[in-house]
Formats: sequence, structure tokens, C-alpha cells
Amino acid sequence: MHPPPPLAAAMDFSQNSLFGYMEDLQELTIIERPVRRSLKTPEEIERLTVDEDLSDIERAVYLLSAGQDIQGTSVIANLPFLMRQNPAETLRRVLPKVREALHVAGVEMQLTAAVSFLTILQEESVSIHTYAHSFLQVILLHLEHRDAGVSNAWLETLLSVIDVLPKETLRHEILNPLVSKAQLSQTVQSRLVSCKILGKLTNKFDAHAIKREILPLVKSLCQDVEYEVRSCMCRQLENIAQGIGTELTKSVVLPELIELSRDEGSSVRLAAFETLVNLLDIFDTDDRSQTILPLVKSFCEKSFKADESILISLSFHLGKLCHGLYGIFTPDQHLRFLEFYKKLCTLGLQQENGHNENQISPQILEQEKKYISVRKNCAYNFPAMIVFVDPKNFHMELYSTFFCLCHDPEVPVRYTIAICFYEVSKLLNSGVYLIHKELITLLQDESLELSSLPDLIPALTAAEQRAAASLKWRTHEKLLQKYACLPHVISSDQIYYRFLQRMFTIMMTNNVLPVQKAASRTLCIFLRYNRKQEQRHEVIQKLIEQLGQGKSYWNRLRFLDTCEFIIEIFSKSFFCKYFFLPAIELTHDPVANVRMKLCCLLPKVKSTLKIPADKHLLQQLEMCVRKLLCQEKDKDVLAIVKRTVLELDRMEMSMDAEQLEKEKQQNDGRPMSDKTFEKKRRDTKTPTTLPKSIPVSVPGTSPGTSSTSKEIKKSKLIRSQSFNNQAFHAKYGSLDKCASKTSAAAAYTPSVSGLAKTSMISLSDDSFRTRNASSAPSSFSSNTPLPGTSRGTGSSADPKSSGSKDTQPRKATLKSRKSNP
Repeated sequence: MHPPPPLAAAMDFSQNSLFGYMEDLQELTIIERPVRRSLKTPEEIERLTVDEDLSDIERAVYLLSAGQDIQGTSVIANLPFLMRQNPAETLRRVLPKVREALHVAGVEMQLTAAVSFLTILQEESVSIHTYAHSFLQVILLHLEHRDAGVSNAWLETLLSVIDVLPKETLRHEILNPLVSKAQLSQTVQSRLVSCKILGKLTNKFDAHAIKREILPLVKSLCQDVEYEVRSCMCRQLENIAQGIGTELTKSVVLPELIELSRDEGSSVRLAAFETLVNLLDIFDTDDRSQTILPLVKSFCEKSFKADESILISLSFHLGKLCHGLYGIFTPDQHLRFLEFYKKLCTLGLQQENGHNENQISPQILEQEKKYISVRKNCAYNFPAMIVFVDPKNFHMELYSTFFCLCHDPEVPVRYTIAICFYEVSKLLNSGVYLIHKELITLLQDESLELSSLPDLIPALTAAEQRAAASLKWRTHEKLLQKYACLPHVISSDQIYYRFLQRMFTIMMTNNVLPVQKAASRTLCIFLRYNRKQEQRHEVIQKLIEQLGQGKSYWNRLRFLDTCEFIIEIFSKSFFCKYFFLPAIELTHDPVANVRMKLCCLLPKVKSTLKIPADKHLLQQLEMCVRKLLCQEKDKDVLAIVKRTVLELDRMEMSMDAEQLEKEKQQNDGRPMSDKTFEKKRRDTKTPTTLPKSIPVSVPGTSPGTSSTSKEIKKSKLIRSQSFNNQAFHAKYGSLDKCASKTSAAAAYTPSVSGLAKTSMISLSDDSFRTRNASSAPSSFSSNTPLPGTSRGTGSSADPKSSGSKDTQPRKATLKSRKSNP
């Protein structure tokens, strides 16, 4: 068994840190911990070692009785676990030892016990009656601990216990002892604790009991000789007012607040002011206009002469004041209050004189920080001020102030007004155009803190959902198109987690094609600007699996739309790497519409290839096209396949001149210097698309290479004429289906593959003569509709025969010729 390591010496005893501290303590275990480096002697190790055969209860009792403080603290941290496992034995054997240990415990053990007791209450490990009997007295005993952090920890536990204890237990165990604890003879700490307990107890008793038993103590503490006690009790008056009702509040609480608002202590006056603001809704119009408004007016007038803390509180509560006193101000008072707000919005800016901060005293720097807090609070309350002046008067009354807040030199102020921007936009409604420039300013802000604009994302998502739910699909489409600018405004993580999945959902579930395409294109742009490889790969995988390989043919059609956008937005190599093969796999799709759409996309797919690097992909493409020509049974698809084959055959491949030159040098076995290569590269730049009349060759190649290029050109010319013959003379006869498809498939060979053999169709029509490709008529272009399709489109050469079912086909013979290698 190994002892646990020591706890850190420096700890944060604030309320927020208690639960984190508790979690850290729970990780401490009696076993499986290395011995502290400072404990090296066998005697010390023996003193911290526990028999592993002991049960959890026995081990806890042993450590609380004879162990070190750190071990006892660990046992108390695990007390909730013991209560869950064996509550009866824990209460009977362990809890008495805990009480004994707490009498002499240090700060760490006390804080741990306060949190453990609260956890047991929240987990309801035992009944309320049992909890009150076993734990309540321990909590009350340590409320007045000399350490303020420990006292506050136990107080927070007690306040949570008060919420669940029955009324009689509260009266006998807490309220009755409180009468003596609140007396002036007690310590200040005791009276402060009494103030907070009184504020909590008012929600547990009826108004009559509060008036008889609690209000006398409240009045006494409001008149305490210590300003700390008066301030603390003043802040509890809000809870007390909610418990006693309107009538008692007006007759008892309001007079106390008026007196405390004139207190000599600034903290007491501030507490009275904030409590009055929070209770505005309770008072009627007469009380607000005759009593509270004069107090607020006096408070505002004196605020600039008082401590800056008063200004911070006043600026923070301006929104509530505007709401609570709305309709009570006279026009003059309304104007004065508005001017007061405008003055706070620029507080401290007039004093900037360009001095170096190192030359300014710490007092001045601290004052400027408080001024920043005031302006930040003004930005927070700006929407309330729009309501105060009426949105119709925004441009005249508040636009200049809004402009100043959006251009404030301090980031916290601009950040706060950016958060409020959505509320401001809603209030302005049709007048939102007035703040368009300020929105652009905030979006382009150099501060990274403003780049998130928390309320902007919910506003955008809500707008998209409303557009999707409406019948205005064009509005929805335009909105999705505008989303393409988001990568310039918010981070890729925000787009990934808040927008990408929504685009997928729209693509897969929306019934409007333009909306689906808009979502698809926007998703591609999101993907284009995402630099995290894991997220990119996940999106790509979703596109392929959920769309390209989806069960619905509609999703597979959207995958092809997405491929088209990817070809447009991304580089050619990106498409070839991730989407080329999944796209051409759809040549085997069982739905004719999918195959038809793919055929229309094939020219763009081929345009992404670069020879010789993508030669293997070109072969895959050719194989798919051959299968379509040989196996396709749908005549609509077959017609498009034939037309696509013509277009593919006439396309020139993008040539990688540098790669070809390097391969040539490697084949020749001669090294080439960098300068020589660069000179040749400049002199032999090959355009990405070569003219049909120019052979595909690289200057400086060997005679064999030139001969191969000429052969490639000749082979292409024969194939092109072969397809033109087939298209032009289809009206004269139909070939045997298998022979026709086989010959056409054989005719489509790689443009630069240098294949030695090629097949072509030779028809017996004397009127047709094979001519040079350069002299072919313009009607032979790939845009000419092919005859004999199910659409009923005929050749323009013989309009009489178009659509005729009785035309007798002429015989045609299939000839095969071999071209010289």
C-alpha cells in the first residue's frame, strides 16, 4: 500500500472552486499511489501503510483515528461514496470519527467536509430526517469558523439544506438560535451569517410568521453599527420582500431602503440602490414616481462625484431603470436621463491624451479600467435604451452613440455591443439598414474575440430554419448562397459544428432542387476553406458514403452535382484524389437518370486529368465508357453516351511538359542541368489544350517520339471520322447491335496512349467519302442531335426520314483495319 502525495500548498477557497477541489480530492486513493519523495525512511512508509485486507469502512475508521491529515482528508472526500455503498455502517462508525477529526481539522479538511456534506444531500443518500439528525449539527457548529473561506463554505451548505428541511426543524434548529446570534454582542462574522440565513428563511414561512419572528431581527440588522452588516442585510431585503408580499414591503421594507440609500457608507448606498432597482416591479406607479424616482435622480446626480464603483453599478442597472420607470419620466426628465446615458457611453474617452502607459500612475490606470467597465455596461444596456427612446427615433437620438460604441478603442466594449447586435437589429426591424456599416465594421474587427460574434450564429441558423419552413424556396436558396461568405467571417470550427451538418441535411431531405444545389455548392466552399485534415476527411467520407453510395438515387444525383462544384472550386488534383473514382463508379448505377447525368459530366471529369501523371485514371475512364457503349440498354442513355464519346474523343489532354521532359531525359540516360531544363521549359511551354491540327509532341524529342505523335494524330483522325460516319448515316441502316457497340468501344482509345491497333466502321454508302478532319462540315459538331433516339430527334440532313418507322435500313458491313504502329 502506498501513501498519497501531498496536496498543493496554495489553494483557491472561493465558492466556485470548491467543487473542483472536491473532484481533485476524490482522485486521491489510499492505494496505488507512489510514496512521496520526501518520505524515504522505512518508519515513515510504515506509518502511512494500511492493510489491504481491510474493508472500506474499516480502512476509513482506521485512517480517521490513526492516520495522517492527508489520509483523513481523503476519507472525508470519499464519504459520499461510502454513503452510497453502506449508509448505515457509515453513519454508525465513520461519521462519529469525522466529527472528532473536524474539531482539530485544518482548512483543507474543513473545505472537503463542507463539500462532501453538500454532495450527500444532493445525492439523497439518506432521508431528510436522517440527514438533519446526523449532519445538521455538524454544519451549524462550524458556521463561525475563524477562516472566512471555511465559514462561507459551511454557510453555502447550510443554505442548500434549508431548502429541503421541514418547517418545524427550521424553526427549532435554525431560527430560534438565530435570535441570539444576531445580537450586537455577537461577532461581526456571526451577524453577517445571520443576515444571509434570514434572507433564506423568508421563503420557508408564511407572511404572519415572518412579520412576527423575522422582521424584528431584520430591522435590527439594518441599523447595525457596522456598515458591512447593514450592507449585507440590505441585499437580503429583496428576498424578504418577495416573501412578505406587496403591503408589508411598502410599509416595512421601503422605509428601510430609503433610510439605507442615505447611509454614510457608499457600499450601503449602493446596496440600497440596487435593491430598489430590483424591486421596481413590486411598487405601484405612485411609489415609483413619488418615492423611487427622486432617489434615482439624486443617485445619478451624485454618481460622478462618488466612487467609480457607483458608476459601474449604475451603468449596469440602466436597462432595468428604463424598463421600471418607463412612462413616469416627464419630457425634461426623459431628456436628462438620455443625456446621462450618452455621457456614460463616452466616459473616459475625452481624457485620452496619448501619454505612454508607463508614465501613468497606477491610480489612473485603475480608474481607466473602471471607465471601460462603465462603457461596457452601457453597451450591454443599449437595446433597452432603444426601447426607451422608441426605435423610430433611433437615428436621431442614439445612432451617434451606437457608432461610438462600435468604434470604442477597447475590445470588451466592442465585443459587448457585438453581442447585442442581434437584439438591436430586431428592435429596429425595417430600419436595420441604418446599422449595416457598423455590422461590417465589427465583422472586420482585428480582435480575435470579436471574430466569433456569439449571437450572429444563432441568428443565421434561425433565419435559415424560418426560410426552410416557409414556402418561399427562392428566399431559402438565396440565403444558402449567401452563406458562402461565412468562411471570411467566422472560424472553420464554428462552420463545421454549426453549419456543415445542416447543409448535408438540406441536400438529403429538401424537396426543392435549386435549394439542394445551393446547399451543395455552399458546402463545397465550406470544405474549401477548412484547413483541418480530420474534418476535411470526415466531410469527404460523408459525401461519398451518404450521397455517392446512398440508397436513394436522388442522393446519388446530388453527389454528381457536388462533383461538378468540386471541379469548379477545387484544384484538379483534389478532385482526382478523392472524387474521380467514386464518380465514375456510377456508370454501374441501376437508375438510368444517374447514368445519364454522369455521361453529361464525363467531359468535365476528363478535363481534370493531366498526362502522364493521371494515365491510370484515364484508363479507368475509358474502361467505363466502353462498358457503357457495350452494355447500356436504355436508348436515352445510349444516345447521350454516343454524343459524349464524340466530345471526349475531340478533347485534348492537359500535358505536363515538365514531366514529359524529365521522362525523356531519364529514357535517354543523359543528365540535365537545372538551367538547361528551365531554359527548355520556357521555350517549350505546352498549352493545357492543344489545337487539333498540331501534333502532341515536345520539341527536342527523338525521331521515334515524333513518329509516335504523328501516329497518335492519325489514329485520332480516323476515330473521329468513324464516329461522324456513324452519326451522319444512321438513317441508312442499323448495324448489328453487338458489332456496332464493340466497334464504337474499340474506336475510343487513349488520345496519347500510342495503341497500335484501332477499329472503325466502314459503311457501303457511295455518297460518303472519308475526308480529312479539318474539312469536316460544321454540322458534324458534338452539339448536333443524334438520330434514332427515343426523343424523336432526327438528323438535319434528311428531315423526311426523321421519326419514320417504315424506312428500310441499308446493309452495312463491318470492316476492321489495322493502323501502322
